[in-house]
Amino acid sequence: MEGVHLGGEQPSEGEDNETLSETGNQPEVDGQNGLPQGKKDFVAPAVGMEFESYDDAYNYYNCYAKELGFRVRVKNSWFKRKSREKYGAVLCCSSQGFKRIKDVNRLRKETRTGCPAMVRMRLVDSRRWRILEVTLEHNHVLGTKIYKSLKKMGAGTKRKLLSSSDAEARRIKLYRALVIDAGGNGNSINDSKDNRGFSDPPNHLNLRKRDAQTIYNYFCRMQLTNPNFFYLMDFDDEGSLRNVFWADARSRAACSYFGDVVFFDNTYLSGKYEVPLVAFVGLNHHGQSVLLGCGLLAGETKESYVWLFKAWLMSVFSQAPQTIITDRCKALQGAIMEVFPRSLHRIGLSHIMKKVPEKLGGLSNYDGIRKALTKAIYETLKVIEFEAAWGFMIKHFGVGDHEWLQSLYEDRTHWAPVYLKDTFFAGMSTARPGETLTAFFDRYVHKQTPLKEFLDKYELALQKKHKEEALADIESRNSILTLKTRCPFELQLSKIYTREMFKKFQYEVEEMYSCFSTTQLHIEGPIIIFLVKERVLGDGNRREIRDFEVLYNRSAAEVRCICSCFNFYGYLCRHALCVLNFNGVEDIPSKYILSRWKKDYKRLYVPDLGSVNINGTKEMKWFNQLYRSALQVVEEGVISPDHYRVALQAFEESLNRVHDVEEKLE
Repeated sequence: MEGVHLGGEQPSEGEDNETLSETGNQPEVDGQNGLPQGKKDFVAPAVGMEFESYDDAYNYYNCYAKELGFRVRVKNSWFKRKSREKYGAVLCCSSQGFKRIKDVNRLRKETRTGCPAMVRMRLVDSRRWRILEVTLEHNHVLGTKIYKSLKKMGAGTKRKLLSSSDAEARRIKLYRALVIDAGGNGNSINDSKDNRGFSDPPNHLNLRKRDAQTIYNYFCRMQLTNPNFFYLMDFDDEGSLRNVFWADARSRAACSYFGDVVFFDNTYLSGKYEVPLVAFVGLNHHGQSVLLGCGLLAGETKESYVWLFKAWLMSVFSQAPQTIITDRCKALQGAIMEVFPRSLHRIGLSHIMKKVPEKLGGLSNYDGIRKALTKAIYETLKVIEFEAAWGFMIKHFGVGDHEWLQSLYEDRTHWAPVYLKDTFFAGMSTARPGETLTAFFDRYVHKQTPLKEFLDKYELALQKKHKEEALADIESRNSILTLKTRCPFELQLSKIYTREMFKKFQYEVEEMYSCFSTTQLHIEGPIIIFLVKERVLGDGNRREIRDFEVLYNRSAAEVRCICSCFNFYGYLCRHALCVLNFNGVEDIPSKYILSRWKKDYKRLYVPDLGSVNINGTKEMKWFNQLYRSALQVVEEGVISPDHYRVALQAFEESLNRVHDVEEKLE
């Protein structure tokens, strides 16, 4: 239903809808992630751990901190308004953050390092305290000194953890409360969220009082100021608001240009943020993230995702993406199969790599397993190599029964780069170490951001993004690019591509000089397989020689490298360029020059919706086609005062001519 009055209920503070797993005994593990060798007293914190009280949780983290050699500080606490009962807290390393300038004592040296180590916990339905978020890594050297940072408790719960017998008794009680075992072989919560299965799925948005009215007021205002603004609202049988979707005019126009590859970001929903936000994100011609639509969902259910995807399709006139990238989630997978049956569904590799410390950090050989996993993912070029590297990791470290690794292997064709070489990612593949898919509202939304504040920040974020794109357009058209080689490929694309995309391609041209010995391996008709050797940096910054096979077909103007850089990033790699150069080719074939990277792409490309099957009136089609065309003139018109005057004059002349048509019809 669109544009109707909202219903909503105010949730009780401190509520949590997650089901509880059965508790299990914890094996003692060797310390990883900074735990000194030989220290086996405490399992590292993990998502899902539960404690009988806040004091138990606090002192567990203190004991763990003492073993590693760092202090604990309470970063945030949350209390219920009426009862003042504590229901949430964040504990962090004392080196977290930095002092404010006005608090700095010039006589004392700054000791904080911005350390990320922390745990976030909350009181749940079982009246236990559950850990919801963990960061184990520290960015500073850990001391061997046992710090005394034990919490001051109330009179009824004061305890001193001084004697070893008292500590041991305390530890047993804490360990009995844990939900996830360190090896991942107990009743663990699976990363893919497929085993969450809420016993009582939420059927309406968890809103604060008056939030529903705030949403409705915002949408009404946007429709008055933004004529092509689109929104839909989903209500349950009792009239409560379940799901919401909206897309402003620029987002809808951006879908026409950059909707071929879409990253569906549910970071804020799955992370249990105050705002259950989801976003459709694309990549523009400068390699910048661009918003394609937003939503608020009641929960991570297939039904909610199906509703949302169908709403987004309505806003983009049923133009499904070629590739859609998401987190690991069975509910998402099922919804995509239903709504986008022809789209390629891929799992963002960066999502998986972020989970590695959490899922494997408790294993005794964590460092070795992480290195072996990284090698299998990023350094294998053929399926047989990946399978061999994975098999070695499983056998060598004895992790064949690790639940998370097992489920990861079963899904490998959806996330491992070696299986995805025929998938076009337009730069969002994260197939190289360290690459991530950043949340669109990363610097604008935190865990406790309320809905009203988010809606204000939403407009600020979009304004900033639009300004960045406009500045990049101006810079790409007016700046003179510096050539670094005499290669004709570099000169060719310097005249065509935007500044940022050209820089990425230019790096590949420069790296051609790290390649050598281009030789023929096999010839079959017009197809030749070449072997290109390259010196690459290996472990310890040592130079290693790697072999890359490149297929070349002169008659079809086709060149394909086994590294699949073109499909992953949208431009040819150094190995393919070497083969073209070896065969005397001076111009990159047109099929490898993508229009979506051209500096004048949005000026030349006008989407043709005439052949698209749209469930709407012809007037709606006309409106959206005219709006897109007008938006192009607007974007060009803000480049300079001269552009502005010409664009404004063109609009005035067009309006007069349209009025002339009206007079003739009368």
